[in-house]
Amino acid sequence: MKLSIIIPLFNEKNTIVKLLKQIEDQKYIKKQIIIVNDCSTDSSLELINSYKFLSENLILNHNVNLGKGACIQTAKDYINGDIVIIQDADLEYDPNDYEKLITPILNSVSKIVYGSRVLGKKRYHNAKNFISRSRIFFNHFLTQLSNIINRQKLTDAHTCYKVFAKDIFLNLKLREKGFSFCPEVNSKIARLKLKIEEVEINYNGRTYSEGKKISMTDGVYAILSLIRYGLLKLD
Repeated sequence: MKLSIIIPLFNEKNTIVKLLKQIEDQKYIKKQIIIVNDCSTDSSLELINSYKFLSENLILNHNVNLGKGACIQTAKDYINGDIVIIQDADLEYDPNDYEKLITPILNSVSKIVYGSRVLGKKRYHNAKNFISRSRIFFNHFLTQLSNIINRQKLTDAHTCYKVFAKDIFLNLKLREKGFSFCPEVNSKIARLKLKIEEVEINYNGRTYSEGKKISMTDGVYAILSLIRYGLLKLD
């Protein structure tokens, strides 16, 4: 088995090397690391170009900043692993969770696995390491809205850790260029009537001063995407 890891990268000089080391530490599985540099203006590109990879790797570049979804679409043509995972370039999500994330696919429980930041918490607002109560509220609101529109029962619809069997991932027609990748994918999976298995993961949210990029505007786009792909069922 090989795990293809897609890493959209935009101005993450403080975390990208640490992240790559954590990924390389997952020695129980063969890996393909695909980094899509989304026109970083800091030293991120220099750092990954000089990094001594142990695993198969590929560095792709955008000449203009296009967004997370666009990075995932760019990487899609180069996938050669059996399982695909989306990995943010910061340290909010922990590669030590890879084993539990891929296990349901390896055991044929499901072909799609999401890593939930709130699963197992007795009360949603007790979810640790979200940066604020407002972040908890809006994540919960968007998850519930997604569940209503798509008739799903997810606890964390907009988690970064989305894991797919290769055939499922390659057959998804992706359109959204930014963070709306998440609601688009959720809606299209729902239309295919595919089961999503959720597992509990570690999460260490960072603040905007630490480099967090998602904003309230992205929340509005997420709602529009739910309408477009969930309610209207557009391609």
